[in-house]
Amino acid sequence: QVQLVESGGGLVQPGGSLRLSCTASGTILRFYAMGWYRQAPGKQRELVAGITSEGSTNYADSVKGRFTISRDDAKNTVYLQMKSLMPEDTADYYCKHYFGLVPPPPREYKYWGQGTQVTVSS
Repeated sequence: QVQLVESGGGLVQPGGSLRLSCTASGTILRFYAMGWYRQAPGKQRELVAGITSEGSTNYADSVKGRFTISRDDAKNTVYLQMKSLMPEDTADYYCKHYFGLVPPPPREYKYWGQGTQVTVSS
């Protein structure tokens, strides 16, 4: 069974940076595409970024140019580098695995991990 643990969240000022990590156990990550999702307070969960097993990436329009998803299969870990953070990036961030080129919409997943909380505030 695939287990994914998110980490790296915290409190950061607007304009700051954070790097989130998602480490997998119970599987070999390189077989999967991986996605980052987030849920802001009072809002629906949304896709942030995805990366295929070959390294192709896609991003939500709201984070293009600011966030970078990457993977280190040797460490069984996927990262989300976030720069120029804005208050509207405040959310709980989650990672999920999938097959294919396009990350599924959040409604396709029944279960979610604990996530990691990101708060952007001065």
